[in-house]
Amino acid sequence: MKKINKVVLAYSGGLDTSVIAKWLEDTYQCQVVTFTADLGQGEEVEPARSKAEALGIKEIYIDDLREEFVRDFVFPMFRANTIYEGEYLLGTAIARPLIAKRLIEIANETGADAISHGATGKGNDQVRFELGAYALKPGVQVIAPWREWDLNSREKLLAYCDEHNIEVERKRGKSPYSMDANLLHISYEGGILEDPWAEPEEEMWRWSVAPESAPDVPTYLNLIYRQGDIVAIDGADMTPAQVLAYLNRVGGENGIGRLDIVENRYVGMKSRGCYETPGGTIMLKAHRAIESITLDRDVAHLKDELMPRYARLIYNGYWWSPEREMLQKMIDESQEPVNGEVRLKLYKGNVTVVGRRSDDSLFDENIATFEDDAGAYNQGDAEGFIKLNALRLRIAANNGRKLD
Repeated sequence: MKKINKVVLAYSGGLDTSVIAKWLEDTYQCQVVTFTADLGQGEEVEPARSKAEALGIKEIYIDDLREEFVRDFVFPMFRANTIYEGEYLLGTAIARPLIAKRLIEIANETGADAISHGATGKGNDQVRFELGAYALKPGVQVIAPWREWDLNSREKLLAYCDEHNIEVERKRGKSPYSMDANLLHISYEGGILEDPWAEPEEEMWRWSVAPESAPDVPTYLNLIYRQGDIVAIDGADMTPAQVLAYLNRVGGENGIGRLDIVENRYVGMKSRGCYETPGGTIMLKAHRAIESITLDRDVAHLKDELMPRYARLIYNGYWWSPEREMLQKMIDESQEPVNGEVRLKLYKGNVTVVGRRSDDSLFDENIATFEDDAGAYNQGDAEGFIKLNALRLRIAANNGRKLD
């Protein structure tokens, strides 16, 4: 076992990370620095300070990262219309590179030679945290207790707390689900969800009403875009975090953003999870709408072709890779003309685009009209266009090649 002098722990103050903090001290005989991030998970993070102090921790970091999270991670991802396996809006995956970044920054500030996290050995998060850490600080040591210890049940963790006088909350009626939340989404795994045939219980959902229980009157929104990002809603300027928080609230009230999927984890297994992403669902629909009138056709198509690769990079933990950064530069360049306004109707779980306009629009009503275009488009030009594009098909047919 390599000597560790100081380790920075991603610390929530919950059962797992409270045990990890003590376990690191005992196992590695090292100092522990705790880092707690406020990513908009909807819970107070300051109580983590007193919990860490009760464990004897001297260096405690609690950071409000909400604006950085949305501005530098969520918004860039949505400029690419990113969605994994056709459905998942990557709410957990996109938070991990920011946590990894801050872990390394704190390690550098405090002179720590290691970082640690509470991700299990079965999930994607261990990969995401560690790929990010190694990309930003190649020589850092990473300690993943779940891959080392035998405390593999809640009962064993609680017994460890009793043995070492660790104070933890022992809530009755604890949720049967493993949940992760931030400003982009909340996820649910475990419990009855481990059976992909079982319908989620209505009581599970935290952020949204059921679509059938949503208001009978639609809600309209006007989103203002500047270079691919939302900068105002209904005429009110907002910061990135304010935009997402507002859309989460309004979307949840209208039953928007629920998802139930079985996804392919990077580590090889299939996993069933449920997600609530009200704001992200609205943002994806609206962004595609403003791009539909401002992007060149082949630029838009190229983005769509590259998006699945970009999504896999984020899902698999390669945010800090050169290929993701290369793709991001291309995506961001494409967003220069993506300015304007999108009008949406939210109604009982649905997001409908009912209007879009832009000073940078490529939509030409004079050409697109079904009425008299006054010579703006010569329909006779289509004949040569079609014949040229059919040339290879005609040659093949003339040579006797038949399609089955």
